[in-house]
Amino acid sequence: MPLPAFNLYPPFNIVRLSHVELIARDLKASKAFYADTLGLQITHEDAGSVYFRAMEERGHHCIILKKGDDPSVGVLGFKLYANEDLDKAETYFNGKGLPTSWIERPFQGRTLLTQDPHGIPLEFYAQMDRLEPIHQQYKLYHGVKPLRIDHFNCFSTSVDESVAFYNEIGFRTTEYTEDEETKKLWAAWMHRKGGVHDMAFTNGRGPRLHHTAFWVPTPLNIIDLLDLMSTTGYLANIERGPGRHGISNAFFLYVRDPDGHRIEIYCSDYQTVDPDHEPIKWDLKDPQRQTLWGAPAPKSWFEEGSAFSGIDVAEPELKAQPIVAP
Repeated sequence: MPLPAFNLYPPFNIVRLSHVELIARDLKASKAFYADTLGLQITHEDAGSVYFRAMEERGHHCIILKKGDDPSVGVLGFKLYANEDLDKAETYFNGKGLPTSWIERPFQGRTLLTQDPHGIPLEFYAQMDRLEPIHQQYKLYHGVKPLRIDHFNCFSTSVDESVAFYNEIGFRTTEYTEDEETKKLWAAWMHRKGGVHDMAFTNGRGPRLHHTAFWVPTPLNIIDLLDLMSTTGYLANIERGPGRHGISNAFFLYVRDPDGHRIEIYCSDYQTVDPDHEPIKWDLKDPQRQTLWGAPAPKSWFEEGSAFSGIDVAEPELKAQPIVAP
């Protein structure tokens, strides 16, 4: 199926992805993982939640941990350009027959809660509490030295439908995988901020969050994290990598937090800001699409993900299968 033409004048303006809310069974254990092992900075905590930001971020939070019995995902957050875009977004989602509500979110201004056509819960805001810069406070850098949140990847039951919807609200496809037999999309990478992606979609049981990614300074930071995790009780939490993706060209590592939420550590992708940037097509059976060096991903990488709270999961329409590690 042909990719839709870029919509350069969307109904409202999204700046970038912003934050994710993860439900954690053991808040203390999850806090230790994100703060002490990965190196995110705590900006607020109370009996039921912990908020974090990365080293280059001025907004109050990029991850919210909420204590709960079911390790799931509460919402994916996005920053809009201005308050008037919030009203435009409400009009747009209402016009699609999708639910909208105005919610109170600590440390944020007006916040619109809605969902995409597959049920992924989304929230939009234009203003978040701004914090003092810490990117030159080098004594705070530890763990993998995370600089900023980079992207989400979600399982979708129809990647073609996901791409069509997010394209309509201004996301532009940078790379994609097509199944040669059916000509359907198996995966796609879409951006707002000028990197390879803010949102990616992978064929699979969905909707589910596949992973949240953080940008780090260099591949050597990933090596440091591997040494740290392998000697501090987190060896089993290392899932895949290190390696270099064919798609995005990024150096990567996938790890799992204490509740199984997948985190990608990521660096070295490329600029895509030009409005006429041409998408790159990959064949599903190309072994270099997953890893430029040819190593396939493990079975867990294709099958396991975090459900969204209260959202039913369905089987994918496309049954094609990429190369999987034995």
